Amino acid sequence: MKDMEMLNEFSSEILVTDHYEDIICLPHHVSKVHPPMGRLNRAAQFSPFAALSGYEEAVEETARLTQEWVEPEESERARLDEKLQILQHYAQTRPALTVTYFEPDSRKEGGAYRTLEGIFKTIDPCARKLILSGETPVPVDRIVGLDSPLFDKIFKEFL
Repeated sequence: MKDMEMLNEFSSEILVTDHYEDIICLPHHVSKVHPPMGRLNRAAQFSPFAALSGYEEAVEETARLTQEWVEPEESERARLDEKLQILQHYAQTRPALTVTYFEPDSRKEGGAYRTLEGIFKTIDPCARKLILSGETPVPVDRIVGLDSPLFDKIFKEFL
């Protein structure tokens, strides 16, 4: 039975090649009137057709991961407030500061936790933003971590 199937398959291949037997060995035609097309132009003819413009970008945007905002606990929030007061008190010394904060995503739910390092400048009480020299203001309500050698020095004195 298998031999018969193989024979049928082989004979159908022979029939297909029989149709082109008269031209299969002819040389490739080269026009005398039109110059041959360059490789780049020829390749461009076969490039994929973008029927759905923006589809790839939409798929990439959907696949992009975001993090969920985790509200700091009350004790963590109190510690951050204490550190913000210390920063305000020692603002004239321009302490080095590392700020970790949550930045909401502008396009989808969630966001990302970011870390900035710089020199503390001030806290804008009206806008509720912490400002580092030369950096984008950070919303105080989105801060989840503050670190500075100043805090190490002050808290060591209290221990």
